[in-house]
Formats: sequence, structure tokens, C-alpha cells
Amino acid sequence: MSPVHRIDRSLSRRDLERGSVTAEFAMMLPAVAVLLALGAVGAQLGATQVMLTDATADAARLAARGEPHAAQDRLSGAVPGASLEIQHRGGLVCVATRVRAGASGLGSLVELTATGCALDDSRPPDG
Repeated sequence: MSPVHRIDRSLSRRDLERGSVTAEFAMMLPAVAVLLALGAVGAQLGATQVMLTDATADAARLAARGEPHAAQDRLSGAVPGASLEIQHRGGLVCVATRVRAGASGLGSLVELTATGCALDDSRPPDG
């Protein structure tokens, strides 16, 4: 013999749906947390790229004045872990830099690069 289920007609629709908002919120919370984390990583990457670009431009000017050690110090001070390569191209000194974006997490999967050039002041002008 199967049990008989009776519907209590005294319960309102509001009573039957009680708790559904909490359940929907609990389902969406992990997705919102992931989006916020991705936004924070993106902001960190953007800030690191701006600092790297600025330090690269400064390093190019220092290298062009014949101060390669000061260029490396400027880069290391602004963006720890960044590497520097100095190239002479005609009358220009170009500095290429790169750095891994973060020590851990998604940022460490990204390598940021920047290049800056300045007129070579360390050589006498041709002519």
C-alpha cells in the first residue's frame, strides 16, 4: 500500500518558494568569485606592463648616455625579476625587457615585454 500524499492548500506560493533565492545565490557565488579573481589578475598584469614600459624607456635613455649599469638598476628597482637586453641600431640605443608577470597563479603564465629606444648620446655625431 502506497502512502497518500495530500497537498496542504493553506501554504501560499511564497511559502513554497522560500529559500530559492538563497539556493540561486549559492550557485552563482563561485562564478562571481572567479570573475573577480580574473579581474584582479588582469589589473595586476596591466599595472606591471605600465611599470615595465616606463622603466624600459628610462633604461633606454640611461643606456644611450653610456650608463648601462644604471639602466639595469632602474629596471630592477621598478620591476623585480625583469631582464634587459641592450642593442645599438644605427644612431639609436634600444632596450628590450621582459618579465614573468607574477610569482604564482595565472599571472605566472604570462610574459610581459617592452622595448624602448633613445638617441645614442655616447657616440660622437657623424659628419
